[in-house]
Amino acid sequence: MKGVMRFGKKGKLSPYYVCPYQILKRTGKVSYELDLPNDLALMHLIFHVSLLKKYVGDPTSIVPLEGFGVKENLSYEEVPVEILDRQVKKLRNKEVASVKVLWRNQLVEGAT
Repeated sequence: MKGVMRFGKKGKLSPYYVCPYQILKRTGKVSYELDLPNDLALMHLIFHVSLLKKYVGDPTSIVPLEGFGVKENLSYEEVPVEILDRQVKKLRNKEVASVKVLWRNQLVEGAT
């Protein structure tokens, strides 16, 4: 379609909703003005209520920043604590080793 701005991929695989954005104000009975980032500056800021979806936060995804030592650029260093599992897969000509590591600030379920 002409004049349609796509997010990410084209066609069936394109996302239906894109990131949660803050509502700045209500502009009409059924329209809202959103606070969009600069990379979406070409889009119109006012959306009909049927195009919006309520954001419900997941309390388990909130991570406290006190124990992490977050730097000024919002990055931190992961430190391995323990190796939980080892596995060697044999391919035709070589062997590939994989290791499951428990990191310092994560639970056992978050081991990679």
